[in-house]
Amino acid sequence: MSQELLTFAGTVEKRGFGFGVWALVCPDGAVYELQSPPSALCQLSGPVWIQGRILENVMTLAMIGPVLQVEAFGAGESP
Repeated sequence: MSQELLTFAGTVEKRGFGFGVWALVCPDGAVYELQSPPSALCQLSGPVWIQGRILENVMTLAMIGPVLQVEAFGAGESP
């Protein structure tokens, strides 16, 4: 697991097959799969920021992008 806390900006979307997964879609086109995102984050619409860690030792069935463990989040483009 990456120990470095990173900040990302984008929009939260439900993606994938079946029940789907929650993803952060960044303006540059990068997509991160959110690991167990808080329900309050999933209800936000518009731009959000997320602070978290990339989990390098995790693989998922959705395989839409790197897995991001959410530590903090908020509405808007920056904390």
